[in-house]
Amino acid sequence: MLRLAVLVSGGGTNLQAIIDAIKDGQITNAEIVAVISNNPKAYALERAQQAGILALCISPKDYQDREAFHDALLKALLAARADLVVLAGCLVVIPEKIVDAFENRIINIHPSLIPSFCGKDYYGLRVHEGVLARGVKVTGATVHFVDKGTDTGPIILQKAVCVQAGDTPEILQRRVMEEAEWVIMPKAIDLIANNKITVVDGKVVEI
Repeated sequence: MLRLAVLVSGGGTNLQAIIDAIKDGQITNAEIVAVISNNPKAYALERAQQAGILALCISPKDYQDREAFHDALLKALLAARADLVVLAGCLVVIPEKIVDAFENRIINIHPSLIPSFCGKDYYGLRVHEGVLARGVKVTGATVHFVDKGTDTGPIILQKAVCVQAGDTPEILQRRVMEEAEWVIMPKAIDLIANNKITVVDGKVVEI
């Protein structure tokens, strides 16, 4: 049974998609053992509690410096005996010490088709604002392993979503979540939980 630790910063819609997918059997051989947020007001923590999952707030504001915060986060992940760390709307930059401790065992969902509209300045609504400003016709979402870069790790799954006339960043964000993020994140977890993928030469291949 794959033990999941889910890191979140906000409402937790992707977390809910994972909870629901485990419940209805779309994700097999996996369980969420901890939900951790850097934001004490994150509704995701309430979602976790409602589902009977351990909910923890580890906020950088409670530590003397970033290093101490990172140490506390790593300690919590190790204490949870997490096999896979899932970044589901997590706005914390994962430090190298955690990437090293969980090599090819951290996955992230990004709301665009990487390598488009990704990297340091693209997160949250900024991604969709960039998409609309550029006038592209197709966007989507990507699930990838996390490495020491920003949105540069091996790509696991991608799903395209059409941009429509009249879209606002908020409308497009919702469509990308519903049509792509909530679909491919559970699927990626199920693939990993059932040992169906591996990383070879920096790329994900199916076994």
